[in-house]
Amino acid sequence: MSTRDRLERRLIQLYGGLALYGASSGLLVVAGLGLEPWNVLHQGLARLTGLTIGVVSIIIGATVLLLWIPLRQRPGLGTVSNVFVVGLAMDGTLALVPDVRSLTARVPLLLAGIVLNGAATGLYISARFGPGPRDGLMTGLHLRTGRSIRLMRTAVEVAVVVTGFALGGTIGVGTVLYAVSIGPLAQLFLRMFAVPAAPAGSTVVASTTPEQVILRR
Repeated sequence: MSTRDRLERRLIQLYGGLALYGASSGLLVVAGLGLEPWNVLHQGLARLTGLTIGVVSIIIGATVLLLWIPLRQRPGLGTVSNVFVVGLAMDGTLALVPDVRSLTARVPLLLAGIVLNGAATGLYISARFGPGPRDGLMTGLHLRTGRSIRLMRTAVEVAVVVTGFALGGTIGVGTVLYAVSIGPLAQLFLRMFAVPAAPAGSTVVASTTPEQVILRR
C-alpha cells in the first residue's frame, strides 16, 4: 500500500469512525437503558441547560482538551476532530431516529449501539491520528501521576457517572453492559481495522497509544 493510499484509508477510518461513534451513542440515548459514562454526564448537563446532548458533548470535549495543556499532552487531527464530529453525529442521529417505547425495540437498539460503538472505536483509533480528548486526559493523568491507566480511567469515569446521574443522566443495564463489553469489542475491531505499518520516513502518526486507554480497564 502506497503512502497516499495509506493516508486516504486512515482519513476515511478516522472520520467514518468518529461519525459512527456519535451515531452509536445516539442509539444508546434512544434506547434509554443506560449510557456510556461520559454521555451520562453529557445528558445530565443537557437536561440542566436545555442544550442538545451533542452540543454539550462538544463543549465538554473542548473543555477537556484545555486540560491537556498542564498535562503536556499534544493533540492530533483526530483529537480535534473528535470534539466536533462525535457531537454533531449524535445530534443528527437523534433527529432522525424516532423515539421508541417498546422494550422489544429498545433492547436491539441498545445492543446495536454498543456493538457499533466498539466498531467505531476500532476504526478511529486504528487510524492513529491521536486519541480523543477524554482518552488523552486519562493518558496524561497516567503520565503525570505515575498511577496506572486503569486506575485513572476508573476514577475519572466513576466521577463523571456520579455527577451525570445526579444531574439527571441515565444509568442502567446498558451502562453496565457497555462497561464490560467495550474493551473486548474494541480489541476485536482494532485488529480488524488495523492499518498496515508505514515505512520509515513516511507520514507521521500519533505518538501516543490510545489503545491502552481503551483496553487496559
